[in-house]
Amino acid sequence: MSTEQKIHKIYETMHQTYIEKFELWREEIMFGWQWWIGVFLTIIPWILWAKYRPKESTHRLLYIAFFVMVIAIWLDSIGVQLGLWHYNYEVLPFSPSYKPWDITLIPVLTIVFIQIKPNVSFLKKGILYGFLVSFIAEPVFVWSDFVVYTGWKYIYSFPIYTGIYFISHYLSTRNHFGRIQKNRDY
Repeated sequence: MSTEQKIHKIYETMHQTYIEKFELWREEIMFGWQWWIGVFLTIIPWILWAKYRPKESTHRLLYIAFFVMVIAIWLDSIGVQLGLWHYNYEVLPFSPSYKPWDITLIPVLTIVFIQIKPNVSFLKKGILYGFLVSFIAEPVFVWSDFVVYTGWKYIYSFPIYTGIYFISHYLSTRNHFGRIQKNRDY
């Protein structure tokens, strides 16, 4: 069997698995109480942040939130694909990552940490952020059965979340972007 045929066979198996997963999600997860919690966790934090955010910093903070979303989705997808964890009650069944965590909870928590007490040492805030996410938020999600860790430990998350906060803080302190220059070819 050629490499192309082997790859095609793997993708056929993956496609069938996704169809089975979608059917399970549609029949047993969608509109269940865990699904509704996921929907609320996806929407409510953004509404609260929008109401209480520092208006003059909106664009800067959204820039940071987008950065965190991209990193969180990427790392989450890798972890699921490597079999380190999986999710039981996804809001949307079309990707391996848990959207309330990746596109709301982690980005909103990051920008809230950045905007509250901006004069406190970013090292202290980053360590506290990493600790809260790794040793409080993650165990709550495991305890509530939203995520199942099959090869992951909370301690592994601590340096990752602390690093995400440090990079986010660095990006948030950039003073300005240069103007976009007109391309002479257009």
